[in-house]
Amino acid sequence: MYNNDRNERGYGGGYNNRRNNNRYDNRGYNDRRNNRYDNNYRGGDNRMPMPKKKVAIPDLSGEEWKNKLKLPTKDTREQTEDVTATKGSDFEGFMLSRYLLAGIFEMGFEKPSPVQEECIPLIRMGKSVLARAKNGTGKTGAFAIPCLEGCKSEIKETQLLVLLPTRELALQTANVLKKLSKYLNLEIVTSTGGTNLKDDIIRLQAEVQIVVGTPGRLHDLNKQYYQKERVLKLDKCKMVVLDEADKLLSVDFLPAVENLIEATPSDRQLLLFSATFPSAIQEFKAKWLPSCEIVNLMDNLTLKGLTQYYAYVDENQKVHCLYALFRKIAINQCIIFCNSVNRVELLSRKISRLGFPCFYIHGQMGQEDRNRVFHNFRQGECRYLVCTDIFTRGIDIQTLNVVINFDFPRSANTYLHRIGRSGRFGHRGLAINFISNDDRYNLCKIETELNTEVDPIPAEIPREFY
Repeated sequence: MYNNDRNERGYGGGYNNRRNNNRYDNRGYNDRRNNRYDNNYRGGDNRMPMPKKKVAIPDLSGEEWKNKLKLPTKDTREQTEDVTATKGSDFEGFMLSRYLLAGIFEMGFEKPSPVQEECIPLIRMGKSVLARAKNGTGKTGAFAIPCLEGCKSEIKETQLLVLLPTRELALQTANVLKKLSKYLNLEIVTSTGGTNLKDDIIRLQAEVQIVVGTPGRLHDLNKQYYQKERVLKLDKCKMVVLDEADKLLSVDFLPAVENLIEATPSDRQLLLFSATFPSAIQEFKAKWLPSCEIVNLMDNLTLKGLTQYYAYVDENQKVHCLYALFRKIAINQCIIFCNSVNRVELLSRKISRLGFPCFYIHGQMGQEDRNRVFHNFRQGECRYLVCTDIFTRGIDIQTLNVVINFDFPRSANTYLHRIGRSGRFGHRGLAINFISNDDRYNLCKIETELNTEVDPIPAEIPREFY
């Protein structure tokens, strides 16, 4: 039998593996082919500083400079109007340095999406921006590209502060910034909760131009002193980004966010990005953004490439229905959402018993375990991930084509962010909702609030839908 005592079972591994006389070991996952797991990853990019790798700077002079770049394989998948309905701009028209353009093209960016096309020129002009656009349409690039252009490697103080609501999103965003700035010689530090505060204090003693992290940890660092100097020095930081701003302006984060903004110069450039903006944004805008530029690209709320279905199913039949879906549809990678930590762990074990390798992640796991699961799932080492709403915000996995709401969410905002993990950057995706008798009212309410329609799941789902 499975032992539920956390101390005895090595709580927090995030993996399920059926072995040792049918007992489960949280440190692995259920891979019956070779009965092993990858334990090489240690959450490394958020630990003690490692010597910075020297990147060979290519010679980008001459008209044929693009031929010297290491471009990834072109993505030939069809894209929807969510990312193609632009005015015809290209990245070179934004007056960006060639070394930044090199990072952009080597990441596989070809043309700016609508939100990038609107925001990059405004931010380059020094404007504060309040931007609203759909999940998965390039919001990270919309602030990362112009902000990196505005950072100067010869200036040794922090010039850009990026705030995010979750640790995984902070790590992902920092990784995007590092790849884009590959040839810019900028020092980027990521600091989130769940890690050693002393490590971050030491890392911030370097000449850091960009700081990325969660508000609580950065607020703590801003109050710390080392050798009579403030650890997180923001008095020269002219750019502040709030990504997933609706979450950052909730009561849980707002005090820390405002304290950090107050530590920056009064002429700062403030950039807010999200798919949803609640009424609380108006108070914040009146206080901090009286004359900002507003970009609103939400003609409708859900992604055009995302097909939504519901399956009406009794609670005791949900696992059976999930098993049928796994056998029936072609899943590249899939996220399965539950409404509680306990249900995440229970469901991940049941999926493992059915013979499907499965990871899980939730907020009560240790940070090293969370980092390892996040990293390995992004690397495609497992097809299925069971999680709580910790994974609803901004997480971008290009191979993910199916989202399943095993437990239906309680609010329209949560639903919108959950299903937005699939069908990203104009590609096709599938969202399937398990609806019990108690969920029927919520389904109707969310359809009304989002002005969308969720259809009953058909006997056969055409492959071109996802």
